[in-house]
Amino acid sequence: MLSEEEQIKIISRGAEEIIALDELKEKIKQGKSLVIKAGFDPSAPDIHLGHTVLLRKMKQFQDLGHIVHLIIGDFTATIGDPTGKNVLRKRLNVKDVLENAKTYQEQAFKILDKNKTIVSWNSSWHNKLSFQEILHLCAQTTVSQMLEREDFNKRYRENTPIHLIEFLYPLVQGYDSVAITPDIELGGTDQKFNLLMGRNLMKVFNQSPQAVLTMPLLEGLDGVKKMSKSLGNYIALNDSAKDMFGKTMSIPDHLIIRYFTLITDEDEAIIKQHEEAIKEGKNPRDIKILLAKKIVSMYHGFEVAEKTHMEFLTIFSKGGLPNDIPIIKLKQNKINLIEALMVLNPSRSKSECRRLIGQGAVSINEIKVDNEDIPIEFKKGTIVKIGKREFYKIELS
Repeated sequence: MLSEEEQIKIISRGAEEIIALDELKEKIKQGKSLVIKAGFDPSAPDIHLGHTVLLRKMKQFQDLGHIVHLIIGDFTATIGDPTGKNVLRKRLNVKDVLENAKTYQEQAFKILDKNKTIVSWNSSWHNKLSFQEILHLCAQTTVSQMLEREDFNKRYRENTPIHLIEFLYPLVQGYDSVAITPDIELGGTDQKFNLLMGRNLMKVFNQSPQAVLTMPLLEGLDGVKKMSKSLGNYIALNDSAKDMFGKTMSIPDHLIIRYFTLITDEDEAIIKQHEEAIKEGKNPRDIKILLAKKIVSMYHGFEVAEKTHMEFLTIFSKGGLPNDIPIIKLKQNKINLIEALMVLNPSRSKSECRRLIGQGAVSINEIKVDNEDIPIEFKKGTIVKIGKREFYKIELS
């Protein structure tokens, strides 16, 4: 096992804050295998690169010989995390949560070592709590302490309703720590209040309190807001290599180094070289290509990344077409453009189709079409392009 100094250097990479660092150092110095806790509420079926910031930090602890405890928040997901929300979150039913949880585990193990990961569902202890025990939890904090949370405080000042169930969420998450007694809990910077609640509750239950490590929130493709599926600014772990590469190439230049640091295992010295190269005037696009290849390699393999890179150059640098354009059969050759777009991608809503057309993102045989009301006459071999990465070839059935 590495020395205390070497371990702390690795653990601290990319971290925003480590609370009770001295306590953590002392445990490492004693040669103790730390118990690492991180929880994920399966509120959606996909994990995106924003989630991997924590998962990669967990993997670093695994590589150092520590014990990683992954908490699947099937119970907390039915409450709904109020963090960053100005309205009560829609409560999920148990069936949807369990379906989402299956995919969460499959995707998480693309990063974590399955054989070195303890997986627990927090319903296994929360469902056993009596109402008296819940009241005991509620007695450990006050309304004024809850209102110290920035999002709760903001809603209170704006006279926006705060439901009691939302106050319960930090207590329930905090009790997860009481249940598994971790040495350190990991979370995003927006989770700091909840993580500290866990530390405080452990003291109440006469346990050695956990240290807390917070990681920055990864901005999405817009470069401003946190990566989120609901905002559509995300790169999913289950994205195709082509989509993963293309989406990475669409991020703003100022995020290149941040992405390298938070979601790849690239050597820090090389990241520093990239940063200096950009400062000295090198085209950021060249560094971004290296980032895209790195990310695709991590989840699809090196050979696929090389192939995807060459296809990207063909499409965007030389004005060519991808090799594997999906062939879509239309039943009629003359059809409303919105209806056609919904046939090409059935998951797309009418409002999204209208937005794409209005933005000039739709072209047919390289001619932009911005009028949704004109019926389009499709012929065999017609190429429809949507945005920068979607291509379809039309066949008539």
